[in-house]
Amino acid sequence: MFGTSIHWTTFFFLLIDLLLVTLAFIQSKRLIQTNLNRYIILGSLFILYNFTGGILPIENFPGPFIIQYIITYGVSIAMCVYFVKYLYDEYDIEVLKFGLSVSNIAYYVIACFILLFLVPYFFNDSIESSRIYFSIPVSAICLYICWAFYKRITVKEKPYPLVVRRNQFSLIGITCIGLLPILTVLGDYQWLTFTVINIAFYCITFMEIDRYLYLLENKGKMQQVFTYYQHLNTNSIHSKLIKNGLTRREIEIAMSILEDKNYKQISKDLFIEESTVTKHASNIFKKTEVKNRGEFLKVFSIP
Repeated sequence: MFGTSIHWTTFFFLLIDLLLVTLAFIQSKRLIQTNLNRYIILGSLFILYNFTGGILPIENFPGPFIIQYIITYGVSIAMCVYFVKYLYDEYDIEVLKFGLSVSNIAYYVIACFILLFLVPYFFNDSIESSRIYFSIPVSAICLYICWAFYKRITVKEKPYPLVVRRNQFSLIGITCIGLLPILTVLGDYQWLTFTVINIAFYCITFMEIDRYLYLLENKGKMQQVFTYYQHLNTNSIHSKLIKNGLTRREIEIAMSILEDKNYKQISKDLFIEESTVTKHASNIFKKTEVKNRGEFLKVFSIP
């Protein structure tokens, strides 16, 4: 299209992503919601990915041919790493072990790109072989992340419907991102690759819309703590807390404290401000006649 190598499907996704990011930006300014900043950054990376991946490479590029691949692969790496970081920061979905933090993944992929893509290219001048060398270890880490996400969300406990939907969209999204190195090796099927990758962004979009609608529906009467694992014997602890005159809302937050969650985690689970959690915690400690969080954990520990 337009005298470039961009496919019409890529151009379509580019317009859709641009529209979504624009709407999110307007919404964030109208409601002063800074929590949309990460979504805007993520969407901007997908827009940049669609643009650079659709346009490049071009023959009349002013510079060495390999620079175009450095640009496209650099954008792709940034987009994929930030996608995982987004799930960590916005939804507290943490699955990585063995020292594989988000930052370590970024270092790992960048090192693979330099050592297994750029170095072989300078020796044999072959993009195809460099793609294969680079994609093998990156595909391995992507498959591990997909497996870890699957293990994380397939728990025996039945989470709440909102969490179920969030898990499903997260798994679809991370799987789409994980397929990127494999699709790259298969060849330049732009319509297929960009369709799969943009599905990941739309999964995040559906998650954000779902969370917003749920918040509107349950505003002022959030009744449960969203969490995957329930290791506590809630009945006996619940009875203790009721005797101390705690409200239902305070009991919910007290239960989260007993799960050893910090205030930031609790605020994310209940979709409330961290300052609100602090205020409730202060009331809880006052009613239960304890001085601080540590003493509260001792008094109401699991029998």
